[in-house]
Amino acid sequence: MSTIDILLHYRHAFLAGLFVTIKLCAIIWSLGLAIGITLGALAARYAVTVGRTHHSLSFLLSGVPILVFLFWAHYPLQELFAVVVDPFLTAAVVLTLINVFAVSDATRSVLADIPAQYVMAAKACGLSSVTTWLHIKLPLTVRQLIPVLLPIQIGMLHATLFASLISVEEIFRVAQRINSQIYRPIQIYTALALFFLGVSLPINALALWLRARFTRVISEG
Repeated sequence: MSTIDILLHYRHAFLAGLFVTIKLCAIIWSLGLAIGITLGALAARYAVTVGRTHHSLSFLLSGVPILVFLFWAHYPLQELFAVVVDPFLTAAVVLTLINVFAVSDATRSVLADIPAQYVMAAKACGLSSVTTWLHIKLPLTVRQLIPVLLPIQIGMLHATLFASLISVEEIFRVAQRINSQIYRPIQIYTALALFFLGVSLPINALALWLRARFTRVISEG
């Protein structure tokens, strides 16, 4: 069977797995961006209190591999509290948490890099704090932040593959199950690779274009 034949014959299974992957990504991306940007802004605004706590938690989380964190949340943590949580929910919570701290780190770093003279100049011109934020800090932050956030979200898409190891029926687990039935690894995993390339390359290309088009060292201009 060719790759096309396999995709056509098992299209319902692949589509079901794809739907789970998309649903998982929708949760990870939406919550990760919303909470992460908010947390990063708070960490930049309140550097002594929120910032230090955020930095400590982020440093601690960065030392644990995603796979270890996922297995720990799925097995020992649930056994410790004597609960059984749906693997999809476990994967969504763990990967969202990782995304939150990745996004918040990027947001805090970008906000910290905005030169103080921009804000001082706005105050000297009589602009309010709200106007300063909307017309100076926000545009600068968006220009610097978007090219950084896009690759992070691609990394989170790739990280959803780990969910298959705790029995989440996403697209990689579906591909594994189909391969165990017909054993056509070249065709099946080629199709899977093409899927991820089709999603990842345009977003990575957009991030590179945005970085080249809009990102610059703002302290120089």
